[in-house]
Amino acid sequence: MTLSTPLSTTEAVPAHHTPSGRPRARALGIPLDGTPGPWNAITDVPGVEVGHVTLIEGEGVRTGVTALLPRGRNGVGTPCAAGWYSLNGNGEMTGTTWIEESGGFNLPIALTNTHAVGAVHTGVDQWVAENHPRLAAQWMLPVVAETWDGYLNDINGRHVHPEHAIAAIDAAASGPLEEGSVGGGTGMNCYGFKGGSGTSSRTVGYGPDTWTIGALAQANFGDRRELVIAGAPVGRSLLDDNPLEDDDWFQRDLGGTPGRVPGGAGSVIVVLGTDAPLLPGQCKALARRAALGLGRTGTPGGHFSGDIFLAFSTANAGALNSTFPEGDPTEEDYDNLRFVPWGRIDPFYEAAVQCVEEAVLNALVANEPMTGRRGHRTPALPHDRVRALLGLA
Repeated sequence: MTLSTPLSTTEAVPAHHTPSGRPRARALGIPLDGTPGPWNAITDVPGVEVGHVTLIEGEGVRTGVTALLPRGRNGVGTPCAAGWYSLNGNGEMTGTTWIEESGGFNLPIALTNTHAVGAVHTGVDQWVAENHPRLAAQWMLPVVAETWDGYLNDINGRHVHPEHAIAAIDAAASGPLEEGSVGGGTGMNCYGFKGGSGTSSRTVGYGPDTWTIGALAQANFGDRRELVIAGAPVGRSLLDDNPLEDDDWFQRDLGGTPGRVPGGAGSVIVVLGTDAPLLPGQCKALARRAALGLGRTGTPGGHFSGDIFLAFSTANAGALNSTFPEGDPTEEDYDNLRFVPWGRIDPFYEAAVQCVEEAVLNALVANEPMTGRRGHRTPALPHDRVRALLGLA
């Protein structure tokens, strides 16, 4: 088990590289729109903390857990305005019915593989019960989301346990993030290349204020031929060396029906966070824009990919509280919400689209080849060829 904790805020790391020195999309010279925050990560949103637990063991274990705390460890229990959106529902994100009902949530978010949702959900509940017992005494509906890593990972081996979710939460911190094959993204593939965890951020000027929007993507989607980078259809020129196109691996290994797995199968989870004051309905609208950011990378959103998005705002702390009330309401017993007017929200939409696109590209670029279950192999995005196709070489 490997823990990935962001570096402290005092440690300087070039935003074009991960803390371990892996290149990110901007290190290749890929032209991208918008102005990132200092770490170009969702942790640029004040208070947001992220931690990874990476499980790489033997030939077949290639998985893990990523935990995100919108208000940090000490802010668990304070609701965030939130909204979610399913572009395609062939996937899972727990806690969404309560978000739809109440307009917010107050617990950690966790990302993992498809068959580990239950174990991770239990782990989140245990962590809250141990660290916030008064909150746990009421009810807990954490957000746990998944993508499928069964090509590289022994997904039915029950290798993810509740303690891994607890460790990921305990490892969560602010600062620059490791990307690629880490945390819940460890065993994931994207556009026929090694995918996984990616992040990015954008700053948005609003009168005298500057707000931040950040994206965290667990990228496990897309067919090789679909890949678009900076508007160029590079995937069409990178069709060689694609083991996922092997026609019989699914039937041979998993007892599937004859024929190949449909291109683009796998799923993608996107979490968007911001410190801008947004209403729950505006968070839902922001979550919908994640689909446009993914679309910039080429995907049409295939039927066998669960594409599910969550957006939250850390503003208006203390509002949207759904815990049991004490006593009768008083004259002052009202919540108040400050929010960006709907007519001025477009720059926030634009920022969300930009940072989702870059988060996916960072997951691809910051990766290396991986071999996993039964010798299955996924190549990494070839940096030099991409640069040549974009005219950057």
